[in-house]
Amino acid sequence: MSVLKSRPVLRWLVPVTAVATVIGGGAALGTFAAQAEPSLPPRTAAQLLVDLQTSRLEGLSGTVVQRADLGLPPLAGLAGLAGGDNLTSLLTGTHTLRVWHSGPDRQRVALLDTLGERDIIRNGRDVWTWDSRTNSATHRTLPTGDDETAAPELPATPQDAADRALAAIDPSTEVSVGRSATVAGRDAYELVLAPRDAASLVHQVRIAIDAREHVPLRFEVLADGSDKPAFEMAFTQVSYARPDADRFTFNPPPGVKVTEETVGDRPGGARKAGDGERPDVRTVGESWATVVVARLDGAGARGGRERAPAAGAGSTGDAAALLGALPAVSGDWGKGRLLTGKLFSVLLTDDGRVIAGAVTPERLYEVAKG
Repeated sequence: MSVLKSRPVLRWLVPVTAVATVIGGGAALGTFAAQAEPSLPPRTAAQLLVDLQTSRLEGLSGTVVQRADLGLPPLAGLAGLAGGDNLTSLLTGTHTLRVWHSGPDRQRVALLDTLGERDIIRNGRDVWTWDSRTNSATHRTLPTGDDETAAPELPATPQDAADRALAAIDPSTEVSVGRSATVAGRDAYELVLAPRDAASLVHQVRIAIDAREHVPLRFEVLADGSDKPAFEMAFTQVSYARPDADRFTFNPPPGVKVTEETVGDRPGGARKAGDGERPDVRTVGESWATVVVARLDGAGARGGRERAPAAGAGSTGDAAALLGALPAVSGDWGKGRLLTGKLFSVLLTDDGRVIAGAVTPERLYEVAKG
């Protein structure tokens, strides 16, 4: 169970709309560099966990810089499949975000790049998204009692990333205190999480926590065998003053095209059986060694001879080219293709399964046999 399960976290900070593949702000990464360690009173890992659990954030604004170096192979079509207008673009390069928070129902995130700005604004039950490059916006009204409708898919602040990592704390995790640090001009303690399972590709997760406000200011993930973060995000500037109410009011610019979206009823997130909209998904294992197994729609229906789609126009051809460029692997589990990065492995089997996790390929092969 997450130590933060009982309190609200900044789930709203993760964008649910398009983002750019390369967002400016790399120069700000200089603030990630090590500075002289501040002298802070000693605190144990248990005390830091309590600090995180009991902190109360009334207001916040600041700049967050995120950098990802996941060791993705330079395969043709990979960026296209990830989608320049998709959340997965946050998995590569350097990105800059401006964030504002004023209580549980007022939040704003602005993703900045050299070509424009993309915003998400929540004000009560109204959620607006806006893209300056196309001067287009969407609006939806959240149903009463369904705040999770706006739940994120990827973390966009150290707070959100920390909450997710802390949910993994159980006997499979070694928790310790690292070095003190200075982040965005604030003194901070460092909480270190380390998986005990040798199959995990994660070496450590490091969370820098504001010594006074108990808010995560920096979040780093180090891959096994590396002393540099494969993924990191940090505030480069932060203020705990409550932002003005005007920050959460969307004023459509002249000529903007607004699309109204309807949030459908999704009790429990259930889907109708046989709706065919998503592949069947299950998980194997737990905590750091969790592996996700998905069967693609229609795959394996012809005696396990399903292959990548034939090359052609559009995304289908891109997918075929990508799959064909991946290394071929085989074993007593069957045959397939393998995609690996510093923090993940993905096995695409010839019988139509996708098996993935932040684990070694060997662990995926074990799951594939089951």
